[in-house]
Amino acid sequence: MRATTSRFLLTIVVGLSLAGCLQTSRQSPTASATDDDTFCQRNAGTPGSNTYAACMKDRDIAREQSQARVDRAHRRVTEDMLNAR
Repeated sequence: MRATTSRFLLTIVVGLSLAGCLQTSRQSPTASATDDDTFCQRNAGTPGSNTYAACMKDRDIAREQSQARVDRAHRRVTEDMLNAR
């Protein structure tokens, strides 16, 4: 009975650990560009203006920084799992 319970708990722990490695689909670059375009047109003016260009640049930089944070977090979790921490 105790061995069965231990095996069941081990299976759940391994399953949850592997679920953390699941790769979900990311938003396509086209959809991001469309969202950015709509946001910047609404808040910064018409395409071609300096404020519109600055808005698009800021959105691009923010997206890159966000993705870099996610990548670092994934790398850290992976290293922790490999090093059994």
